[in-house]
Amino acid sequence: MIFNMKAADENSESPTTPPKVSRSWAAMVTVKERPEILLVPLFAVLLFGGWEFLCRTNHVSDLILPTPSRILTSLYQGIRSGLFVTALKTTLIEIVLGFLLAAVSSFVIGTIISQVRLLELTLYPYIVAVQTLPKVAVAPLILIWVGLGIEGKIIVAAMVSFFPMLVNTIAGLKAAPQDEIDLLRSLSASRWKIFRYVQLPEALPYIFTGMNIGLVLSVLGAIIGEFIGAKSGMGYLILQMNYNMDISGMFAALVLLAAMGIFLNFIAQFIRRKVVFWRPDTLITH
Repeated sequence: MIFNMKAADENSESPTTPPKVSRSWAAMVTVKERPEILLVPLFAVLLFGGWEFLCRTNHVSDLILPTPSRILTSLYQGIRSGLFVTALKTTLIEIVLGFLLAAVSSFVIGTIISQVRLLELTLYPYIVAVQTLPKVAVAPLILIWVGLGIEGKIIVAAMVSFFPMLVNTIAGLKAAPQDEIDLLRSLSASRWKIFRYVQLPEALPYIFTGMNIGLVLSVLGAIIGEFIGAKSGMGYLILQMNYNMDISGMFAALVLLAAMGIFLNFIAQFIRRKVVFWRPDTLITH
């Protein structure tokens, strides 16, 4: 009896524990705050489900538009055989190296041009002229000069992705507040300190936005180079499948390219959030 009374006293003195939130309620709150978690897979189900239904009900030939299930089968067979893995590895190397080449060169050239007004007036028209040249017409010349190896595709990918990163670098470095620059100059700060503490932090969101655009364009540049002349890669594989009328295989290759582009963009966004943590994820284009 005494033991029961003590237990009752302890229970009455202990603070009441809040009721546990059910998992379903937590999921509803998460979906309400981030509806894209539900909308993205729902849109995929509606898109590919409708695609599959229309192709089957209308008896569409696989030579015209294969069903998503047929594309997934080709994708599985290509990955299992190693055909897609080898080609994707080659194309990924071309994309990454071409993008890095364009990113470094655009940052260096953009920084120099933004610091020297005379250089901007002198070089910028020629940069624009080179950018307006169709890369499809220039790529055969590059492959003739460099060869059909991986080097030519790296250069083509760098050329295609170079200009957006250059423009965003120049625009970002020029967007620095003039009053902060004047303040540092009044304190006898060197040009390097002005660049490091004012211009570069202001330009980083612009630079990363240009890098996101350049990353997408580097994929396009690498595929263009492989279309024109290559011995391996996803573009070369797509051409071979086109000659063999393997339409489902072509779609499977496009799915792999899209997945690779999403993965690379995710990495770029992740690095941007870590480096430019003081700015929201807003898109700045110039």
